[in-house]
Amino acid sequence: GEKLTSVTDGRGVHAVPSTQRAEDSSESREEEQVPEGRDPNMLFPGGAWRLPLNFTHQTPPWREEYKGQVNLHVFEDWCGGAVGHLRRNLHFPLFPHTRTTVKKLAVSPKWKNYGLRIFGFIHPARDGDVQFSVASDDNSEFWLSLDESPAAAQLVAFVGKTGSEWTAPGEFTKFSSQVSKPRRLMTSRKYYFELLHKQDDRGSDHVEVGWRAFLPGLKFEVIGSAHISLYTDESALKMDHVAHVPQSPASHVGGRAPQEESSADMLRPDPRDTFFLTPRVEPSSLEDVLEPCAYAPTYVVKDFPIARYQGLQFVYLSFVYPNDYTRLTHMETDNKCFYRESPLKLRPPARAQATPGGRESQGRTLGPAAPTVDSNSSSEARPVTSFLSLSQVSGPQLPGEGEEEEEGEDDGAASEASEEAAGPALGRWREDAIDWQRTFSVGAVDFELLRSDWNDLRCNVSGNLQLPEAEAVDVVAQYMERLNARHGGHFALLRIVNVEKRRDSARGSRFLLELELQERGGRRLRLSEYVFLRLPGARVGDSDGESPEPAPAASVRPDGRPELCRPLRLAWRQDVMVHFIVPVKNQARWVAQFLADMAALHARTGDSRFSIVLVDFESEDMDVEQALRAARLPRYQYLRRTGNFERSAGLQAGVDAVEDADSIVFLCDLHIHFPPNILDAIRKHCVEGTLAFAPVVMRLGCGSSPRDPHGYWEVNGFGLFGIYKSDFDRVGGMNTEEFRDQWGGEDWELLDRVLQAGLEVERLRLRNFFHHYHSKRGMWSARSRKASHPGVGAS
Repeated sequence: GEKLTSVTDGRGVHAVPSTQRAEDSSESREEEQVPEGRDPNMLFPGGAWRLPLNFTHQTPPWREEYKGQVNLHVFEDWCGGAVGHLRRNLHFPLFPHTRTTVKKLAVSPKWKNYGLRIFGFIHPARDGDVQFSVASDDNSEFWLSLDESPAAAQLVAFVGKTGSEWTAPGEFTKFSSQVSKPRRLMTSRKYYFELLHKQDDRGSDHVEVGWRAFLPGLKFEVIGSAHISLYTDESALKMDHVAHVPQSPASHVGGRAPQEESSADMLRPDPRDTFFLTPRVEPSSLEDVLEPCAYAPTYVVKDFPIARYQGLQFVYLSFVYPNDYTRLTHMETDNKCFYRESPLKLRPPARAQATPGGRESQGRTLGPAAPTVDSNSSSEARPVTSFLSLSQVSGPQLPGEGEEEEEGEDDGAASEASEEAAGPALGRWREDAIDWQRTFSVGAVDFELLRSDWNDLRCNVSGNLQLPEAEAVDVVAQYMERLNARHGGHFALLRIVNVEKRRDSARGSRFLLELELQERGGRRLRLSEYVFLRLPGARVGDSDGESPEPAPAASVRPDGRPELCRPLRLAWRQDVMVHFIVPVKNQARWVAQFLADMAALHARTGDSRFSIVLVDFESEDMDVEQALRAARLPRYQYLRRTGNFERSAGLQAGVDAVEDADSIVFLCDLHIHFPPNILDAIRKHCVEGTLAFAPVVMRLGCGSSPRDPHGYWEVNGFGLFGIYKSDFDRVGGMNTEEFRDQWGGEDWELLDRVLQAGLEVERLRLRNFFHHYHSKRGMWSARSRKASHPGVGAS
């Protein structure tokens, strides 16, 4: 049994000598040497499980019976038409969905959104110079080695780079890039080759490779079975046996993505991402900084009867400072739900406005103003929000251009002003009609004011709610004043790294303060504590009616403003054990990825206080237990269950296997890309008896990757859930009876019971926290069915 660990020996990058590189170029040849002393995978840029480049120099033993066919690997349900898109697939090249063979270098499966990797050996028909050509719809690349070694493969012919290029079947001379330079081959040798092909969801898919002797007038002929052979026989191997898979310059194993800068602001470095590595101020030294106070927010619904699946309506969002850029601004060309329009429209001033140049222009207002009601709009009063595109406020346009508002609302004033300035529609630009002095009025707009802390299920591209800077600074200043009064000025504030606020309009707000402090003597420390800002006159009683804690302090300053206190039962533990509970069945490629991610998390953070609990429903495509033993994990448990896959039963079995009731269980999924601070995020948002954590994951779209994230925030789903085991047991655990052979809805049902037990559920979008796109074809079992509650389960 080959092991995953044998894929690479850890020696780092092995670059092909420059003398062996082809003169042809392609966007996909990025295997540049990593600067010495730098870890290319440090803190998970783009996928922790990616392995260092380690090209294959020694080929497996070859047999005569290998002749007549070559290896074919299929990567299913992956969007894009360029080979570069195929390389962005998390599982390329080691874990295809299908391993099979093909008898000639011509394939046309009549399918959509897939990628192919065809590899093996070519046996020349004669000695002499040979030209190759590749034809395909969509893009393809043909790589040929100088000998039988995959490490010496060179790009010799290709069709396209962007995914928009294509050829007809057998059209071998449409592009100059299709035809290789003549190559001197010998019949006494065999030559390793690799053919990569990517097809999107349009067109007639095909790929074929032809060859011809380098003589005038000869046509290309498809390379048939008489001149090809397998690289190796894969028929008896399980899907997690990957040591035999050749790693070449074509495959880019280790797969560093192109180095262009991502358009997603969320990927830019942020102090939050690595702040957990800073030593924390001892919580014991902070206990006397603030006076203790009872903590019982009014939004807790303990013992309040709620209908099934209504818990969603009692989950509120926290405010964050500074901006963590979780708003998907790079995707708002597709989804502008954040800018909710209203039939109440903002009108220009009634009188024309004089301009310095002596001309008159129509005044326009963008932002808060006194609106007038459109006679065609509804008489129902609504919040006034009108978003005007730049083309509507920047001056006259070409006739007919830029005269529509979002959602189909046209603005009569804008159209009239444009027509007045532009004059009759002559079909061309009239320079004498340009009014360079045309101006408009604008007021400051803060779209954050349009949002509330209610869990908005309508907009899945907006990020965390933004806490105003003045409010965050005021709370931090109050805390630092009390801290230095208690410790004699021992600490200096270096930076406000993170502030999170949960609002309770009746009793006050709780804050999580995360501050970088300078200790007298030079050491930098991390302060990460919950505080409570009580409203004057607010009376807080214990929710359980029994209060062993001291009576609440009169937390009001002399000026009548709220004052900070230390909320009892709201201290988080930095050293608590976290158990990731994951049920699996026949998901070899995802199990391998998950275990590699967890091993990288352990290696790069030095954190050993976590465990993996895999509940295996008789997987047949790999030996899950062996993979666990081979992974470099601090702790793990393997549980084997028989029968059909049951997510609820699998999660419950995993939690039951955890013996320590005072540890955290994180109900998890295989298809997750974790940020490096995931353990810290889970720990500080789970408090025994008080707080559970349901982080919002960004669900990636087809063809999207953590380096180029396009998708949406899963605002409906609560399948990724952290909670203390004692609390999980207290609420009754998973509903294993009702959700026996289905998934979807079990997370909402659990949420209902967690809330009714009196716990808060912290709901935050996490930076760099992604759910990988994956095929659902054949998942788990044919007998499994999904419930009628879309988007709520972790699948």
